[in-house]
Amino acid sequence: MRSAGKILNSIATIVFCLAASVILAQPVEIAAPAGATRTTLSFDDDWLFSLGDFLNATAPAFDDSAWRKLDLPHDWSIEQPFDPNLASCTAFLPGGIGWYRKHFRADASLRGKDLTIEFDGIYNHSEIWLNGFLIGGRPCGYSSFECDLTPYLKFDGTDNVIAVRVDHSRFADSRWYTGSGIYRHVRLRITDELHIATWGTFVTASDVGSNSAVIQVSTTITNGTDAAAKISIESEIVAPDGRVIGNWTSAGTLESKMDQTVIQKITVAHPQLWSLENPLRYTLRSRLNSDSNAVDETSTTFGVRTLRFDPDKGFFLNGAPMKIKGVCIHHDAGCLGAAVPEKVLERRLRSLKDIGVNAIRTSHNPPAPELLDLCDRLGLLVMEEAFDEFTPAKNKWMSGWNSGTPARFGYSEDFDLWSARDVRDMVRRDRNHPSVIMWSIGNEIDYPNDPFSDPALGGNYRPENPSAKYIVNDARPLIAAVKEEDSTRPVTMALASLAMSDAVGLPALLDIAGYNYQEARYAADHARYPRRVIFGSETSQRYEDWAIVRDNDYVAGQFLWTGIDYLGEAGHWPDHGSATGLLDLCGFKKPLGWFRQSLWSDRPMVYLCASSASQDGSGRRRRGPLESWNWASNSEVSVRCFTTCPEVQLLVNGRVISTRQRPDAVNGALNWTIPFEPGEIKAIGKNAGKTLCEFVLKTAGKPERIELLAETNAVHADGRDICHVEFRVVDSRGVRVPDAENRLQFTIAGPAKIIGLENGNLERTEPYGTEKIQAYHGRGLAILQSKRLPGKIVLQATSPGLAPAEIAVRCD
Repeated sequence: MRSAGKILNSIATIVFCLAASVILAQPVEIAAPAGATRTTLSFDDDWLFSLGDFLNATAPAFDDSAWRKLDLPHDWSIEQPFDPNLASCTAFLPGGIGWYRKHFRADASLRGKDLTIEFDGIYNHSEIWLNGFLIGGRPCGYSSFECDLTPYLKFDGTDNVIAVRVDHSRFADSRWYTGSGIYRHVRLRITDELHIATWGTFVTASDVGSNSAVIQVSTTITNGTDAAAKISIESEIVAPDGRVIGNWTSAGTLESKMDQTVIQKITVAHPQLWSLENPLRYTLRSRLNSDSNAVDETSTTFGVRTLRFDPDKGFFLNGAPMKIKGVCIHHDAGCLGAAVPEKVLERRLRSLKDIGVNAIRTSHNPPAPELLDLCDRLGLLVMEEAFDEFTPAKNKWMSGWNSGTPARFGYSEDFDLWSARDVRDMVRRDRNHPSVIMWSIGNEIDYPNDPFSDPALGGNYRPENPSAKYIVNDARPLIAAVKEEDSTRPVTMALASLAMSDAVGLPALLDIAGYNYQEARYAADHARYPRRVIFGSETSQRYEDWAIVRDNDYVAGQFLWTGIDYLGEAGHWPDHGSATGLLDLCGFKKPLGWFRQSLWSDRPMVYLCASSASQDGSGRRRRGPLESWNWASNSEVSVRCFTTCPEVQLLVNGRVISTRQRPDAVNGALNWTIPFEPGEIKAIGKNAGKTLCEFVLKTAGKPERIELLAETNAVHADGRDICHVEFRVVDSRGVRVPDAENRLQFTIAGPAKIIGLENGNLERTEPYGTEKIQAYHGRGLAILQSKRLPGKIVLQATSPGLAPAEIAVRCD
């Protein structure tokens, strides 16, 4: 929170607002439903926004009639053009200062209630004002927080005005793209003054066996009234099939203006365990009574499962050994920036799980709550991470990765004051998710000389840099904060230099040690520190880095960098992102994804990709093999095959080239070098001569038409549902043309809007937010979002020289 003087100085400059039609704000009417003990309303809709800073924008009477009307979540950075004069670390996109305002009216029936606004995340340095009064804010752009509206609400029929100032003017404050604005959901919560506290319910399971499990329920209750209250808390457990299987009631007295935590234990018979294959969840229904009247009710989903990390045998879920097959992901989704709808997250997570991924690392910050909900529901483990830097700051590269003069500011400036609270809030918010298996308090804080150093670095030691001992000093209170809120999960860090960290005793503070790109140390460190649990918290995609995990029980698993291509941490202009993912920005599976599937999946699969035999196929950015059978005449082609099958037969135009066994693979791939021959190349995966699966590449002719492929034929008319539509440029036979780069124009009719067009090209310079886009590798993605009216949605795509296409989707 900034001082009043700084606030006045910061709003002294007035700039023009983002162009928009004149819209008069229509205040929302808020009232508590009759008989409701707790009401939680989406507060995403009908905000007013303007980019720039405005004098007196906190005042209710401020004229916002010309501001743009929009629904949240919203990321203003992704709407702006790329600019080579900005920072490569944040994708050459701007930050700035933006204001949001919302008008609403509070019914007189709300007098005596507590009204709270909940923000899942605002990037960053937010200030929240109600009717001209400063009521809260948060420097960290990834932290969820709330503000009490009650003291300054008006119930006289006039407008209440919430104003939110977001200051991301120092845009190069991260090593990757962050987005700007209220980019996550907002809710309004209405409760009695006597209520269950925010994130005040914590459910854990102990003594878990096939016959029974003990469920401990910890419930914190807040009494905001002026008198002591006689209370009782009823806890009821509902099984995955809907049966009530246990309950407990506790009673007592809670003094005025005090909090109290009640502990209850309920034994459940024959518990159904949450697992990756069957992610079953229970529901805890909590009912708070005062003088025999219900005053608050909440529901909390949780899972019953056991975790164990063993220094010799690795990771165990529900008593069974399991290799963590994880990926690191950032929070953006290409053309959507940081404001990512749940259905987009779900599609991406399902694709990763199809590859064989079983764990997600939230690099390097707390995620949107809905991502954890999805991991709970889909059966994915989570390594949840808090910070990418402590203090002082890391380098943020401005003109290319590790190039030029970096910026050195960011969260480090708020770390001393806010880090313990931010990590505590992360744990309290997310500790009931069965998917979360570990808490990481930091990523590569020990990166050598960025900024910390130590004599253990030998010739790389820089005595003028801050000592690595400061990392230990900063880590201790964070570890303590995590343990105070949740002692059931291990605390870790993703360590970049075990040599330096061991020298100052950092790994000894952790329950388990994450190694970033240090596979060469595994064996020696396992021998030297026999009680240390080792896992690869960040690893490359190389086959040998997986083999060391696969072949050594003591290595608990690995998290690949990365699961999905992302914006920021870019090379030189016009590159604006990182192509390290198994999926591209569209969510399409890349050859890297198919390769990983051949290592991690148990299902029969076979895949082909190819490159010119003279091409550099060493994995340099975007120069690896392609899913294409269009090559120069008379050229030699390197063909790579990824498979889970015991043997693969390769055919060209129906002619058998050869059959190879899976043990013939080099670094996980079967390889052929053959003369290019137009037509068709096919791989047949077999076992003992029996065909299990096939994969075919065909030579494409010239581009002839557009093809649209929708993932669904119907969406809900809720204003939130999503339909992904793949667009392809194909030849006369319907074969995708792999080098087609035609520019397509999209139009939409009916109750939906196009919220994003993506092609996966990390060197595109045209801005997002238009209805035109080039195909890349002959395809791309249109993302549609429903409106709140039923009807027929028609998407049309046209391009000069190509036959157009259209597709219809129902909105029900």
